[in-house]
Amino acid sequence: MASTGIQLLGLMLAVLGWVCGTLVCAAPLWRVSAFVGGELVIAQVFWEGLWMNCLSQTTGQIQCKSYDSTLALPLSTQAARGLTVLSLLLCLLAFMLGVVGAKCTHCMGDGNQASKARLARIAGVLFLIAGLAYLIPICWTAYAIIKDFYDPNVAAPLKRELGPALYLGWGTSVLLLLGGALLHVGSPPPGGRALPVLGGVAKDNPHTGAAGEVKQQEKSFV
Repeated sequence: MASTGIQLLGLMLAVLGWVCGTLVCAAPLWRVSAFVGGELVIAQVFWEGLWMNCLSQTTGQIQCKSYDSTLALPLSTQAARGLTVLSLLLCLLAFMLGVVGAKCTHCMGDGNQASKARLARIAGVLFLIAGLAYLIPICWTAYAIIKDFYDPNVAAPLKRELGPALYLGWGTSVLLLLGGALLHVGSPPPGGRALPVLGGVAKDNPHTGAAGEVKQQEKSFV
């Protein structure tokens, strides 16, 4: 029962990370106009994402526009697109395998516990890979923003700061990694022994107990 709870907790955390990852991927909040010297660098506030950029004016109007050409985008943006989409697709595959392999479901019947546990462990590994794949573009984009911000050769109007989507992206990666790890740990094969705790080895191995009794008898004779 404990492993079932760990399995369900890992699956729920991974699904929550998947939902957050979808929002981060679609939101145009990866980069935001920088503040230098306490004043706004430009009159308008620019928000940039993977698929579109938005312009917020002082009147409160917000205009968003999708990128005209994918090939004209920087290499980092193209790589971030590919890795985030790949991560979300892996999450979809892992979710389906996790539901089929969960102990509380009956998709494969009750007689295929070994196959169900194997599928659940594979789902956990896929969630781990998805979390790492999602973490790479987030860290890469953050590094590029910070590097350009402190580069004196970059003009002030072109400097950007970390957008809120990046912070949510880091949380998404943590949820996917933690959920995948819990799902994998909570899906042991049928008949698999847990780690020995507080003398569990002596209980599982009768020869060890018999050897201990012989040693005690030898000490009593001495």
